[in-house]
Amino acid sequence: MTQPNRAQWFLICATTAILILCWPPDRGHGSNLLLKTVHWAVDPAGELPALPPALPPGLGDDGDAVAAHDALEADYYRHYNSSKMTRWRMDAKAAGDPFDPTTERQILVASAAIAALAAWRLGKNK
Repeated sequence: MTQPNRAQWFLICATTAILILCWPPDRGHGSNLLLKTVHWAVDPAGELPALPPALPPGLGDDGDAVAAHDALEADYYRHYNSSKMTRWRMDAKAAGDPFDPTTERQILVASAAIAALAAWRLGKNK
């Protein structure tokens, strides 16, 4: 049995890393390892505020709840408008998976199969 050459090793390692980083979780609404890493990298201390959800129906009459919500929203937009870098960090922190998990798995398995065929084809050029 022959050993993979340098190009094959690179393709195998790159494909494995991409699969590990991008594979969606089986349960819950969490994100893949790559997105978790990005979320942590842009806000390691957890200091950036998140956009508060809309007020639920019925709380519009409660002045204290409206004032608290408006204060959270004002803090969010104060941070958001402070600089382009902070805006980018907040957008990256709020980003989610662009694909449905089942579609993402199908794309990743297909890319792994294509990479395996490419690695096999690279070995035939000897």
